[in-house]
Amino acid sequence: MPAAPTAFAPLSPFAKRVLDAVDRIPRGRVMSYGDVAEYVGAGSARAVGTVMARHGSEVPWHRVLHSDGSCATHKSDRQLALLRAEGVAMRGERVDMTVARWDGR
Repeated sequence: MPAAPTAFAPLSPFAKRVLDAVDRIPRGRVMSYGDVAEYVGAGSARAVGTVMARHGSEVPWHRVLHSDGSCATHKSDRQLALLRAEGVAMRGERVDMTVARWDGR
């Protein structure tokens, strides 16, 4: 008889690296999905987005957004509120990426 599937599959090495990177983003700073992929040296913005959709609640997910500074469509109100509470530089409803982007150093 085959083993029953587990509720939580182990994270892939890529997913672990993405989550570790996001966990390092300092309060008040942000990265784009593409920035995270570049920082971990693998994947793409889309691959990072997939990891964040599946496991992002384990890290400060709100600090990762689109390269133009816009938030995830389905969570934009919550994401904007969290970013504003951290004092992230904004331009209207978008993050000012020239000011708030973290380069990983």
